[in-house]
Amino acid sequence: MRMVTFGFWGRVDEVIKISYHRIGTVEIESALLQNPTVAEAAVVGRPDPLRGETTVAFVFLKGRIQPNDALKQALKELVRKTLGPIVIISDVYFLSKLPQTRSGKIMRRVIKAIITNEPLGDCSTIEDETLIEELNLWMA
Repeated sequence: MRMVTFGFWGRVDEVIKISYHRIGTVEIESALLQNPTVAEAAVVGRPDPLRGETTVAFVFLKGRIQPNDALKQALKELVRKTLGPIVIISDVYFLSKLPQTRSGKIMRRVIKAIITNEPLGDCSTIEDETLIEELNLWMA
């Protein structure tokens, strides 16, 4: 009798493959949330010809904190320090709110579709449709 072992890697849309290394979006988002100014974060992969994928972070800040280049750089460095040099955040975008379902689940699928210029698919469960427009403006 042969023993077979199975492992659970998570959902395909929540795993990014960077230079043959797999990393979960939750790990990167958790690193971003270590910064006291970050209220919520969503991370998706963007195709990269050299590395396979790089990460793109979408961040919603606490209170009235204003986004700036220094904060953007600090977040990139925090992820690098926490998870190692393999995890490269190519861009950080600050949004007024992250696209979520009415039950509060972040819609990474919609974010990824916008940054890769793919069809959005079913968006009937999105809480605030204006966020799609906001994402499209950032990607333009």
